[in-house]
Amino acid sequence: MKIGIIGNYGHNNNGDEAILTGILKQLIEELSIPNEDIIVFSNNPKDTEQRYGVRAVPIFHRKGPLPFSIMKTLKENYLIMRNLDVIIVGGGGILMDLYKWDGPLYATLGLLGHYAGCKVIVYGVGVGPIETKLGAFFIKQLSQKACCISVRDEQSKRLLQALGVKRDIHVIGDPALYLAAPNEKQESHFVQKVAVTAVPYYNGKYWPTSNEQKYSNYVTGMAKNLDQLIEKKNVAVTFFSTKYPQDVQVTKDIAALMKHRDRVTIIDKNLHPNDIVSLCASHDLVIGTRLHSLILAVVARTPIIGIGYHPKVYHFLSLIRQTDRYVSVETLGMEPASIVQIVEKMEKKWLDIQRETRQIAEQMKEKAGEGIELLRLSGEKHVR
Repeated sequence: MKIGIIGNYGHNNNGDEAILTGILKQLIEELSIPNEDIIVFSNNPKDTEQRYGVRAVPIFHRKGPLPFSIMKTLKENYLIMRNLDVIIVGGGGILMDLYKWDGPLYATLGLLGHYAGCKVIVYGVGVGPIETKLGAFFIKQLSQKACCISVRDEQSKRLLQALGVKRDIHVIGDPALYLAAPNEKQESHFVQKVAVTAVPYYNGKYWPTSNEQKYSNYVTGMAKNLDQLIEKKNVAVTFFSTKYPQDVQVTKDIAALMKHRDRVTIIDKNLHPNDIVSLCASHDLVIGTRLHSLILAVVARTPIIGIGYHPKVYHFLSLIRQTDRYVSVETLGMEPASIVQIVEKMEKKWLDIQRETRQIAEQMKEKAGEGIELLRLSGEKHVR
């Protein structure tokens, strides 16, 4: 069985790379698919091949004006897909149009696989926001042509149903939850080391629309909250990125506004998913704005607090029943003690919370493992 994987890979977004790592681990280790029978459609094929030891091809071919690039992309990828049995549209928040071309691009490539004769599996994706008719149209079309659909949370399932998708939609764990956990996670008696991620929220160099006031409120709010945490709990703060290098500048902007910059370390490196798991395991708490910093912290069995820049952060905390550890981006600016108040509540039952996090990690890996059976059944049933 020859398999192609489509997603936001090869963009130095190590949340997405964690998803790909999890999918490949499931295919190779659990389903015994040979490496040479897997192709990843990547934004940086050379990097993807070096990382994973599988073949990679460009997901998008640039050739002059956009219409020519689209035609070149469809032609080249169709020829490749003709030699595949299964296309996995895999993981991440790719069925959305916050970035207006994401939903149409990934949905179109999935549809292309269908018309090339492949069976298409929509696998562990996040859905939404969907705000344009174009995005809604392509996402619905993909959902209707797929032989199997699975999403990573109930909210994504409801969004597809609201589009009029009447197929069975399975809810599984994010494939990144299938990454290997560290050998041993030592319990701590209180919070001492805190790892933090930030996202360039409404920064014009990254966000689809620029709003410098919102960005300023966000970084100022984060700085004040972390200063309060340092003052009240005497913690050390480590900033790290899952999207490199874009997230590094945000952390530098936050640190520049902090009174206690001497208690801050910024990791200016492109950490791969397994490195992020190890980093999270070496800290007592992860305060994550990036969704996959939270997911990989759970893999590492490290307690989390989520900063809600996007609905998917709340959705994940809801999935693991920890919405009491959620802070919206807007709250950060208005309540500089919002994070430390959550930490103080957590420390009252800190040993219990650490043990609960281990249980959640095991449960969520099992939930991610449910996708393996979907892949197996879909592959066996639908191979040409």
